[in-house]
Amino acid sequence: MDQLSIAKGMSEDKQSKILTTITSYGKGLLSFIRKRVKSDADAEDILQDVWFQLTAVINSEPVEQVGGWLYRVARNRIIDKYRKKTETSYDDTMEDDNEQSVSFSELLLGVNDSPEKTYQDRLMWKTLFSSLEELPAAQRDVFVWHELDHIPFAEIAERTGESVNTLISRKRYAVLHLRKRLLVFYKELDK
Repeated sequence: MDQLSIAKGMSEDKQSKILTTITSYGKGLLSFIRKRVKSDADAEDILQDVWFQLTAVINSEPVEQVGGWLYRVARNRIIDKYRKKTETSYDDTMEDDNEQSVSFSELLLGVNDSPEKTYQDRLMWKTLFSSLEELPAAQRDVFVWHELDHIPFAEIAERTGESVNTLISRKRYAVLHLRKRLLVFYKELDK
């Protein structure tokens, strides 16, 4: 999504305010973000999040001191990015007590088609689904929708009425729980 397409579907007055804000603060805000993240792509993603949040807020309430608000939102997005390591993905690795890294994708997407591997895959899926049942419904639903059904957080937020940040937090707790449970499963297989 480019910066000009953000303002589609709004009144001309709101579009004008957003475009003026983007023109006034865009370069400085991007520079601010770039200094605090690892890559230009991350900086641009965060900037797009800031513009998206601005359009959402400007539709519901006026923003006083837009510059300060933009930088505060950018700083919060940067913190969120480091905290969550960009939406904790199910493809992340986990570490056991011996600091041995195990990839979730190794567990879920085995390459070996032997009968033993097929049996292990069935056990792993059974463990995954039983572990999901241990979670509170809100965490389980967000994890299933985002990871297994591949529904974007924005769409989940529209469906549920929850904020994207709340959904990301719930998914994070689900992933942490599943990491522990699947690590136990992995250790049992490794014996």
